[in-house]
Amino acid sequence: MVFVKLMMDLQKPLTSFTVCERFQTVLVRPFVLFSYATKDDDNEFLLHTSKQNILSVFMKQGIINFDISKTPASSSCKEHLCFTWESKTGLASLWWNGQPLPRKIIMKNLVVQGNASIVLGQEQDSFGGQFDASQCFVGEIEDVYFWNRVLQPDEICRVWHNRVVPHPLIDWRELYYETHGDVIVAPSNICACRSEKAWIPKQA
Repeated sequence: MVFVKLMMDLQKPLTSFTVCERFQTVLVRPFVLFSYATKDDDNEFLLHTSKQNILSVFMKQGIINFDISKTPASSSCKEHLCFTWESKTGLASLWWNGQPLPRKIIMKNLVVQGNASIVLGQEQDSFGGQFDASQCFVGEIEDVYFWNRVLQPDEICRVWHNRVVPHPLIDWRELYYETHGDVIVAPSNICACRSEKAWIPKQA
């Protein structure tokens, strides 16, 4: 099984957050980008492509879908996304290659629990495990960041341009992680990007 587990010391529940990452793949089947599982809910938060051009966000078994078919193409050949959410309003936003999509509502007045198991490239069907090989991501993932607040639009643009936004809980430049299966850590091939590494599974 191929995936990367992030080491993140998060004790308190979240009432807002932003997650960003960059990726490249030739897959046309569904795949998982970011899986945040707790002991109470394996889909506490999940970024998943349910079908082509649809990015699905699962939160505590609730789901919202974003149609990315009309979003701008990436100038770097790698797609970039940022997802934000706040509990007070339930407002959820997806930014795709620096452009915002129509906002949606999910989990109003609820919280995302802490003490999570965070995995890139696989969905956790139980806390930290029970993976399905058919959902495995194959491609490259880089520039993964996570903040315990909603970033402002100008900050999202800075992240898209790979500039520093302070105090992320997950910081790609100082990352603690475990690789499982055929994963290669290699220099990024985006020459204009400050990212220094990418994860590349060696086989499907």
